[in-house]
Amino acid sequence: MTYSYSGSSAAISSSSICPWVPTSSELIDSIAKIAMLKSSDVFYDLGCGDGRVIIELAKKYRVRCVGIEIRKELVDDALRSIERNGLKNWVRIIHGDMFKVPISEASVVYMYLLTSINERLKPKLELELKPYTRIVTLDFKIPGWRYVSSLSNGRSWQSTLYLYIRGISDKPQTLPRNYS
Repeated sequence: MTYSYSGSSAAISSSSICPWVPTSSELIDSIAKIAMLKSSDVFYDLGCGDGRVIIELAKKYRVRCVGIEIRKELVDDALRSIERNGLKNWVRIIHGDMFKVPISEASVVYMYLLTSINERLKPKLELELKPYTRIVTLDFKIPGWRYVSSLSNGRSWQSTLYLYIRGISDKPQTLPRNYS
C-alpha cells in the first residue's frame, strides 16, 4: 500500500538534497541489534529508497515498518518488493517528502542520510518524536546530539551505526557543579 503526502509547503525539500545509496543487507541484523528492536516497535526509514531495510526487518523480525521516499521510481520498486514478499500487512510506503510527512508514530527511526540532512531534520525529530524514541544513523552523525551507543564493523564505508535516544541525546550535556 502506498500513500502520497504533500503536506504544507516547506523551505526544505528532500527531492534533490541527498543521493540514494542503498544500505547493505549485511547491516540488517546490526541495525536491529543497536536499535534494540522489539516486535512491538514501529520502525520508520526516512529516505527508504527501494525499501530493502524495512522489508528485511519486517521479514526477519516481524516488526511493523514505514518507509518514506520522495522518488517515485524507488517507491514503485519498494511496492513491488513488498507485494512479492507478502508483507502488505507489515510494511507501508509513503510517497512523500520526509521533511513534511508526520513521523510521531515511530518508536525507531533509521536514517542513512548526510550529516547536513541529519542536522536539518533535528527540529522535526525534536518536535514529533516521543521521548525515548530510538534513532539510528549510518555513518553520518546528528550534529549537536550525543549518541548513546555505536556499533562498528570494520568496513571502509557503511561502517558505523550510531544510536540516539530522543530526550537524552538531544539535551545539552550538563557538568557537575564542582567540575573544572
